[in-house]
Amino acid sequence: MDAKEMSAAQSAVLTRLEEMGVPFEIDRHEAVYTIEAMVELGLDKRGDIVKNLFLRDAKGKRHFLVVLPGDKQADLKAIRAQLGCTALSFGSEDRLDRCLKLSKGAVSPLGVLNDSDHAVEVVLDKDLIGKKSLGVHPNDNTATLWLTYDDLKKVIDACGNKVHFIKL
Repeated sequence: MDAKEMSAAQSAVLTRLEEMGVPFEIDRHEAVYTIEAMVELGLDKRGDIVKNLFLRDAKGKRHFLVVLPGDKQADLKAIRAQLGCTALSFGSEDRLDRCLKLSKGAVSPLGVLNDSDHAVEVVLDKDLIGKKSLGVHPNDNTATLWLTYDDLKKVIDACGNKVHFIKL
């Protein structure tokens, strides 16, 4: 797939990573919407695929992008307790688009590259720390980027979003 075939979202992410000097590898594939679909393609053999959840608090004032290992179950009550916020629920597709300019199925920690207001708080599971190969979408679910935890954290930090660490 050459640059003309790449989505605008992918192209923007790859350009930003290159500008930041963040090394990555890329696997292009059919659109995938679940961790299970990624495993069926054998992507899990390359590293740890992350699961991403876009959440909001009860009043819709705070938004969270929760990033955890793909094999973990998200416990919204446990996440809420560690964040010290009101009840959590999944953000709507409209809210996801408005906050991160992402669509359902393409949620990624790299969505913070689109959050110029730094409004979305990133929540990282502590089990990701130190991982050498994390699989994340480049804001489009037809590819998976592979980068280290340290490089992913560097990108998030450069965007200026608040970061929380939790243990599920």
